[in-house]
Amino acid sequence: MALLNYSIEDLLPHRNSMLLIEEILEGDPQAAVSRAVVNENWPLFDGHKVNALVLIEVAAQTAGICAGLAMIRERGVDSDKKSLLVGIKRSRFFVASLDLNDTIITHAENSFEYEGYRQITSTARIGAKVVGEVELQAIQAE
Repeated sequence: MALLNYSIEDLLPHRNSMLLIEEILEGDPQAAVSRAVVNENWPLFDGHKVNALVLIEVAAQTAGICAGLAMIRERGVDSDKKSLLVGIKRSRFFVASLDLNDTIITHAENSFEYEGYRQITSTARIGAKVVGEVELQAIQAE
């Protein structure tokens, strides 16, 4: 994977409080690595912590980096940002919640692709500790 010459906004349709990823560390159409920092504006924030279920959205946004890069290669950087229709195939969380200011590094990779359908495997870490594993199924919206 390589560092990208595109911004998050070039690759993902998310904005404001629904954009959880703060930095793309690496990426290509097959795999990506992102950095996100937990804050009080995140979904599932209860006033103290954020429920670990939010790692599913972080995984989906990281996978969206790959889809965004593939779309740019096909249609150009100024093309409409199409969303992925995502289903959760499997998830495992090793923490119940995330603390404010936790830095999450997420790796997502297309493990299977066929005619617009993708199966994505993702691992989220805080430091060296794996905090979640998510497997997604996705179809690119047309």
